[in-house]
Amino acid sequence: MTTHPTDGSEYDSPDEKSKSQLKREMTALQELGEILVELSAHELERIPLPEKLHDAVVAARGMTQRGARKRQLQYIGKVMRDVDAEPIRERLAEMQSRSRQSAARQHHLERLRDLLVSEGDAAMEEVLQVFPGADRTHLRQLMREAQKEMRNNKPPHAARVLFRYLRDLQDSEPGE
Repeated sequence: MTTHPTDGSEYDSPDEKSKSQLKREMTALQELGEILVELSAHELERIPLPEKLHDAVVAARGMTQRGARKRQLQYIGKVMRDVDAEPIRERLAEMQSRSRQSAARQHHLERLRDLLVSEGDAAMEEVLQVFPGADRTHLRQLMREAQKEMRNNKPPHAARVLFRYLRDLQDSEPGE
């Protein structure tokens, strides 16, 4: 509280946060901590965390009792008060964006593979436009094997090989 310069009354300075605002911030930090706890070990290692916070997150991952886990998450929120959370949020957003891009690329390849299997040579030109460096003969051979397996109700081995070939083509494109 500060005193008002003209009438001497007390008021909250603009720098002070309300209890509600502080509670919202603490809840947000706790939720961020919960996201960290749910990450895989590999993903967690890709995020720069202070040692104390990292240890708290790892400890929470091993907790199965609901009450203990809840207390640990509250502790993580408390530890995060002393940490700049913005780089953590940015890294999580970057990882999430990469994951979405990867999923979109995979769905695109699956669509192309399914198109080749269902429409055959009619879809070949579309695939060759996307991947001009593809070996037309090899692509046609994989496509026909996948179609044959599908007609004979066999496991989709050739369709998987076709998908891997399309993925290799995508990975070898410049700029990828």
